[in-house]
Amino acid sequence: MIEEILITARDNAKVDPYLNIWTWEISIYLFLGGMTAGMMIFAAWAVLAKKDDLAPFASNKLALWAPIVLSIGMTTLFLDLEHKLYVWRFYTTLQVTSPMSWGSWILILVYPVAILQVLSTLRAGYPKLAQLAERLPLVTPVLDISESQKRRIALASIPLGIGLAIYTGILLSAFSARPFWNTGILGPLFLVSGLSTAAAFVLLATRAHAEKLLFARIDIGLILVEMLLIALFIVNLTTGSEAHLNAARLILGGEFTLLFWGWFFTLGLVIPLLIEILEVRGSRLALVTLGPVLVLVGGYLLRQVMMDVGQVSTWTQYESQYDMQLLQRLER
Repeated sequence: MIEEILITARDNAKVDPYLNIWTWEISIYLFLGGMTAGMMIFAAWAVLAKKDDLAPFASNKLALWAPIVLSIGMTTLFLDLEHKLYVWRFYTTLQVTSPMSWGSWILILVYPVAILQVLSTLRAGYPKLAQLAERLPLVTPVLDISESQKRRIALASIPLGIGLAIYTGILLSAFSARPFWNTGILGPLFLVSGLSTAAAFVLLATRAHAEKLLFARIDIGLILVEMLLIALFIVNLTTGSEAHLNAARLILGGEFTLLFWGWFFTLGLVIPLLIEILEVRGSRLALVTLGPVLVLVGGYLLRQVMMDVGQVSTWTQYESQYDMQLLQRLER
């Protein structure tokens, strides 16, 4: 009986006493996937809202970075695969109840639309690159068609971007065996965080002062919403079952408290929020460029802390349920 419980059922180095499967590769993929989604959404919004003058970088240059960032994230995801040559099997079926299956198919749709976004803005955003590309056959008519369908491409980009960002949160929340992830708030939280990191990217990349102020205001709002979702996330945990409460204790005085509140929340949310408020109010401090950098750091730390804490949290009390001496007494 003891052997059946401890060896046949429970002796798994990657599961007991906590998950040991997902490492830094997944955290980076979730972070870059969310940022990609934010880039697609903001690039599409700038086109649909006709913000060419107010937000020239978002309107014409931001789209180029979405497939680049996503490709880096997909590379880290590929590195995480145990059997890399079998990746094609994701696309032999669609499992309706599997967020990972949905995510695989969303990515198949995201890539072509993201590339069409690039083509529709390439001449306006990167004229020299467009000139080089047009030396190749068929590129000129492709650019012409893409530009003529610019608004339709933008309309398609927004729902796909939202789907990409939310799926990265649902991927974890659907894993009900880990109580820290077992909440529907992760999807919206990852969406807002992805938008915030994309806004921070624009703040770092644009040279237009008006665009900096616009996206600083947008990011301030996004950070405040993210803080609200964090509060709701904690309330959800602390008002749940004992397992959820134990999971909450990991960041409320437990081993991950400093990582969550010191590094992610304070360094990645509170400090950049204050810096961006100063920038909007006209501060000329050299530190204003630090704000968006810290937002990017916070976006990554959110995924890292969620991965680390979630894999440690569990429904099982290993100290009592799988204690060898206790089981031997029960068997007698």
